[in-house]
Amino acid sequence: MKNVKHLTAVARPLVAAMALAGLAAFGLAGCDEATGKPAEAPAAGGPPISAAVVVQKAVLETQEFSGRLEAVERVEIRSRVSGFITAVNFKPGSEVKQGDVLFVIDPRPYQAEKDRAEAAAGSARAKADLAKLELARAEKLLADKAIAQREYDEKASGLKELDANARAAQAQFEAAKLNLSYTQVHAPINGRVSKAEITLGNLVDASAVLTSVVSTDRIYASFDGDEDTFLRVGAMSHKGQPVTVKVGLANETGYPHEGKLEFVDNQLDPQTGSVRMRATFANADRTLVPGLFARVQLDGGAGGNGGQSQALLINERAVGTDQNRKFVFVVGADNKAEYRPIKLGQTVDGLRVVREGLKAGEKIIVNGLQRVHPGAPVTPQVVPMDFDPLAANVAKPEAKKADKVAAASTGDAATKKE
Repeated sequence: MKNVKHLTAVARPLVAAMALAGLAAFGLAGCDEATGKPAEAPAAGGPPISAAVVVQKAVLETQEFSGRLEAVERVEIRSRVSGFITAVNFKPGSEVKQGDVLFVIDPRPYQAEKDRAEAAAGSARAKADLAKLELARAEKLLADKAIAQREYDEKASGLKELDANARAAQAQFEAAKLNLSYTQVHAPINGRVSKAEITLGNLVDASAVLTSVVSTDRIYASFDGDEDTFLRVGAMSHKGQPVTVKVGLANETGYPHEGKLEFVDNQLDPQTGSVRMRATFANADRTLVPGLFARVQLDGGAGGNGGQSQALLINERAVGTDQNRKFVFVVGADNKAEYRPIKLGQTVDGLRVVREGLKAGEKIIVNGLQRVHPGAPVTPQVVPMDFDPLAANVAKPEAKKADKVAAASTGDAATKKE
């Protein structure tokens, strides 16, 4: 009995110590390991996400397309007569004016043919004039009954034949003059000339391509618009209402060249669902060159307020893709994710225009979509619509570093004070 009482006396302090250790462990479990402060309870509403309010503001309705620059006028210079090239009077790639002589084909054979035809025409006309005088004499003799009617009729018929021969000879003379003029090949329009396809001393056949000239003072930008674009601006173009179009080249920023929509085709291509459009631009500085790729910005044709209209804007990061549909998750009044299909428009100031599916003031999830499914509860943290989580993550280490530096400075100051 004495031994039992001794063990009981020893065990009581051990049980008390174990109880105190358990209380200490329970107290520490409710504190943050680093600071010793009480830990925050986990959110019970669902996974944390970033949400932003749909932005509404006035924007200029525009659309962007890819297109090509085309010359307003383009002419292939061809020879109209055969012969040897005796002169090339231009520098490849230079600008020429209408009427400038570009090529000269040996004119001597055509000059000789022109002289021969001119002589033949003169001879035929002389014979016709003589027959006309003889017919006048025969007419007087017929009145005096000095010649028979048959002789008079023969002279009248002979005059008609000789007059026809004279006109045929004159036509041959005009053709010879025309061929002689074709030995000088002129520029038909103002523009920039290409290289000479056939050089000095070579023999050319009729209709051979010698070079080409494209106009440069004005230029086209052609592009393919979609059905939505056709419905918005096609009727305006056909009625003659102005639609602004801007273009930018590959080495330019933005769209520095402004023109007007000049042509919208009368139907859509059923295979591609697109319609051909064309705009006209002034090109006084010759910056726009036919054949270049161009970025085309088309004014949407919104009326009033300088072409601006009220639009809803969201972050591209909030948009998901479900097969061929676009969607977002809207945060409802009960903080549950609601699946919402939308129809998107252009990009404005880094945000995307929403044409259908959302209302102003609604709150959508912009970060954390992978943790959300329709109808699931979420814990939203409101952020700006242009919120960038990557930039925020980069800023966090810098903030922590600044906190450490501040803490170290405070510790040094306290040490010196002691």
